[in-house]
Amino acid sequence: MAARLTVRDLLDQRGKHQFAMLRVETLEEAEAAEKAGVELLSVPPAMIMDRRFREVAPTAFAFPGDNFYEIGDTGDFLKWAFPLYKHGADGFYCSGSLRTIRAMAEHGLPVCGHVGLIPSKRTWTGGFKAVGKTLETAQLVWRQIRALEEAGAFAAEIEVVPFAITKAIAERTNLFLISMGAGPAGHAQYLFTDDVLGQNRGHIPRHAKVYADFATEQDRLQAMRVTAMSAFAADVHGGAYPGPEHLVASEADVVATFRDWLDQEA
Repeated sequence: MAARLTVRDLLDQRGKHQFAMLRVETLEEAEAAEKAGVELLSVPPAMIMDRRFREVAPTAFAFPGDNFYEIGDTGDFLKWAFPLYKHGADGFYCSGSLRTIRAMAEHGLPVCGHVGLIPSKRTWTGGFKAVGKTLETAQLVWRQIRALEEAGAFAAEIEVVPFAITKAIAERTNLFLISMGAGPAGHAQYLFTDDVLGQNRGHIPRHAKVYADFATEQDRLQAMRVTAMSAFAADVHGGAYPGPEHLVASEADVVATFRDWLDQEA
């Protein structure tokens, strides 16, 4: 079995190998990603604490993450991260403050920041749209990168930034860039499993690529559930279930003796 990647491995292989990254929500998805050769996984924090995660994804470089408003201030982030690190987290997504990123890095925790379109902070850049299409916003993305470098982050998710801007930044930063809709100059390409598997019924981002049609399959399975449960309910209501084959029998003399005893007890 291959060894689990380290931060040093990721930094050393920038530009030499294009890494695949997925957001997974279940152990089944994590296991499938491991078997498929997806090296980097974004995971719910609770998954790290589940011992089964490393049984199904032993070599994945795992980033637990949550939005900053779900965790709190700098002290809260540290209290959140330490147990996860102890249980095998490899890096931490952090959309919190530079102060928080700096504090985590000073404790030796590998931190991945976020630049470009940051969904939890989208109001500052105009909502769910590309960031970096103008000189002003391209400069903003670069300043975000520089600030993360100075704070001690080792990586940054760069989201929905024009590919040429990402390329120019990649040539000038030491960060490991995780591209979500920001082009091939990123050192890893990141998508959500819901989009890859075609189980997202809402808006599908422009940068997403769909490889399967789980939504149709889930509809088929749901129809089968309804059919099976309807038949069960009809059997119960009509007296067809349970039938003799579903019952546990007992000897007639045991039943008779038990009834006699009950009559005396009553």
